[in-house]
Amino acid sequence: MSLVFAGTPRFAVPTLEKLVESGFHVRLVVTQPDRPRGRGMELVPSPVKESAHKLGIPVAQPEKIKTNAEFQAELTALKPEAIIVVGYGRIIPLWMIDLPKLGNLNVHASLLPKYRGAAPIQWAIASGETVTGVTTMRIDAGLDTGPILLQREHPIGPHDTSETMVPVLAIMGAELMIETLRGLQAGTVHPIPQNEDRATLAPILNKEDGRIDFRRSATEIWNRLRGFQPWPGAFTSFRGKNLHVWSARPVEAEIPPGTIQMEGHLPLVGCGEHSALELIEVQVEGKKRMSASDFVNGYRPYDGEVLGEGVVGR
Repeated sequence: MSLVFAGTPRFAVPTLEKLVESGFHVRLVVTQPDRPRGRGMELVPSPVKESAHKLGIPVAQPEKIKTNAEFQAELTALKPEAIIVVGYGRIIPLWMIDLPKLGNLNVHASLLPKYRGAAPIQWAIASGETVTGVTTMRIDAGLDTGPILLQREHPIGPHDTSETMVPVLAIMGAELMIETLRGLQAGTVHPIPQNEDRATLAPILNKEDGRIDFRRSATEIWNRLRGFQPWPGAFTSFRGKNLHVWSARPVEAEIPPGTIQMEGHLPLVGCGEHSALELIEVQVEGKKRMSASDFVNGYRPYDGEVLGEGVVGR
């Protein structure tokens, strides 16, 4: 089967590699242009571009695709039977959707129609889900609204974060795409419309999503902390400086939200719904990550001291 692959992040690499390993003919890889990064702002290729070069596959990096006549002509000349899209980062235009006979096939890291959008893994964990998974779907003009081809579930454990789930779901998605393509070839996989009544959104994250609101329950804050790793994480303020909470656990306690209470050498912070967070690992602005005990020894937080701004009980 002749394919074109469109993808950019590390999450997409296992699918590209699995396609080649499984004998599919990937004639072209389409990825985002190199972007400046680091202190020197040097141009850095995407993980997908690096993988394509190792595999010896030609790479295209158009800045725009919707009205790019040259790029459209290049893809049209290849006559792909399907275009595989995994985290490409561009809205797929109608001409590209209509080009291959099997359509544009996508690996999405959620059990659609739940968590449509740019950050499905992060929002699934942040919302307290205990099960997530991957979906292969046929792209249409909407945002992750196309018909479902195949799905596979995977549990979310209490110690899972978005960082631990991304590589797991990337491999699952790669395997599911191979199964999907072979099923389409054999006529055993058929598209199923999504149930719009069950649809939820997983919008792109912003910095403020990581700000801790201690009026939430400790479990909700803990879920968001796990979901929003490594960015924007979970943070608040302490004595006028940013305090990043890297690790914590929810406990039952009657403490005003945002208020510190020392339990021996362990700092608890009050949250909503008669709960509290036990801090395990934190980082004060300008300092290295440290254990909660080192934080207590170094900064001597006292009972009744308040974290954050504008919380109930302040």
